[in-house]
Amino acid sequence: MLSIALRQPSGSVRVHAFGKDIPAYKDDDGWHAIIGIDLGTKPGRYPVRVESGAALSVAQTTYELRVEPKTFRTRRLTVDEAFVTPPASELPRIEREAARLAATWSTTSPTRLWTMPFARPVPHEANSAFGTRSILNGKRRTDHSGADFLSPAGTPIEAPNAGRVVLAQSLYFSGNTVIIDHGLGMFSMLAHLSKIDVQPGDVVTTGQRIGLVGSTGRVTGPHLHWAVRVNTARVDPLSLLATLGS
Repeated sequence: MLSIALRQPSGSVRVHAFGKDIPAYKDDDGWHAIIGIDLGTKPGRYPVRVESGAALSVAQTTYELRVEPKTFRTRRLTVDEAFVTPPASELPRIEREAARLAATWSTTSPTRLWTMPFARPVPHEANSAFGTRSILNGKRRTDHSGADFLSPAGTPIEAPNAGRVVLAQSLYFSGNTVIIDHGLGMFSMLAHLSKIDVQPGDVVTTGQRIGLVGSTGRVTGPHLHWAVRVNTARVDPLSLLATLGS
């Protein structure tokens, strides 16, 4: 994840990176854009194009963004096979929920709903790293696209920032799940809750309780899974705290 400051003259600002239009916003310090670098992005150099000004006078600048190689750790576990291969009877549900999530990441508020700074949703430290490669019973699984916090069951979960709740329901893999749209393509997903205290359409503020830590879904014990999407890119929630946190 990358936050760039654009001290541009008056007029609109448009940013394009990784084949996407990145929304920019203006505050007292000038123009800013948050660029999500997806977990699966290959090392290399990528152009970031910035256009500013009115229609009759557009200035364009291209920056080079360099993505460095990173080695994520691998964990090998032997678990109940039910946690590795879902039964065939659940596949239609899994496909429906995957389509629902994909649609959610692609539909966002066009205005910035979040304010500075972002905050940790629970007080405990993360114990499972973003990007970890898991091999369960000898089978490669999807790379870990969030951070896990080993919080006791019943721990209150607070909204990491302001936004609108766009999903609050039980999903096959993530159990009781809440997704908050922070606006401008940024989302928080909080999963495995024992209790959900919000519903779709609710507008929440930073620190507002949205539920309790639990062990619902495909997990072996209570914890909070926090995932962040920025313009559909899977980014490390801890990098969000490092960039836009207190």
